[in-house]
Amino acid sequence: MKHVVSVSIGSSKRDHKARAEFLGEEFIIERIGTDGDIDKAISLIKELDGKVDAFGMGGTDLYLTTGSRRYLIRDAAKILKAAQKTPMVDGGGLKNILEYRAVKYLAREKGMDFRGKRVLITAAVDRYGMALAFDEEGARLVMADLVFALKIPLPFRTMRQLRIAASILAPIIVRLPFKMLYPTGSEQEKTDSESSKLWKYYQEADIIGGDFLFIRRHMPPSLPGRIIVTNTVTAADIEFLRQRGIRTLVTTTPELEGRSFGTNVMEAVMVALLQKPLAEIKRQDYEDLIDRMGLVPRIVELN
Repeated sequence: MKHVVSVSIGSSKRDHKARAEFLGEEFIIERIGTDGDIDKAISLIKELDGKVDAFGMGGTDLYLTTGSRRYLIRDAAKILKAAQKTPMVDGGGLKNILEYRAVKYLAREKGMDFRGKRVLITAAVDRYGMALAFDEEGARLVMADLVFALKIPLPFRTMRQLRIAASILAPIIVRLPFKMLYPTGSEQEKTDSESSKLWKYYQEADIIGGDFLFIRRHMPPSLPGRIIVTNTVTAADIEFLRQRGIRTLVTTTPELEGRSFGTNVMEAVMVALLQKPLAEIKRQDYEDLIDRMGLVPRIVELN
């Protein structure tokens, strides 16, 4: 029995524990939130270090990645250092692969035509693979990284704009406290009081992609007929989307006993299966495991 634990600086209300089987191996998978307390997360990791097979780092990313370049997030590096024996991953090694493949799967296997469709991505630096795939499929991108994170009304509309802006801003952003960029702890349960200023970005979109908590935080009361492409949703989140009129939910990770876990969890599962040092794990290792595990997007018709 393998044991994977995602230690998240997110809300403990979203904690979950499940059993699953992958490639003949049984797993216990846990998500433990520390309500925004980084010191508590570090303490928990030190307590479990060497006692579990792999850690996921939840509620934050270790790097901001744009294409071949990546920038270390200072707050996340503190958490990573706490794991001395057990490998820890943030999902970044898998996220871009899985989300790129998810969009291609929807186009090739499910016949979804994205040409000319208006696709809002709440933070494309965090969803680079998703943005790239939609761009290749001919979608009209609106990448709202500055809009949602920094309240600067300047969306990017091409991948080139995103890469140029990221190369300039990322070295500065990664030094900021993470809570300035992304909701942590109880903030994950709230909606932004100024969200109405941002509703137009949702209302003009056919498809909305990105981190679920970011999407939920600013979502208008009604969005009939839209498609959401995301991950890490609970049963309550699905009901929330149904009430908003969302037509279709696509999650890039599978459902495990009532919820889909984040890519940090699925990457940790893969690390536990591979049993190789992190430095030796290559992109192709993940590609091969995705195929062997039969991972495809979950599609839920809501309305």
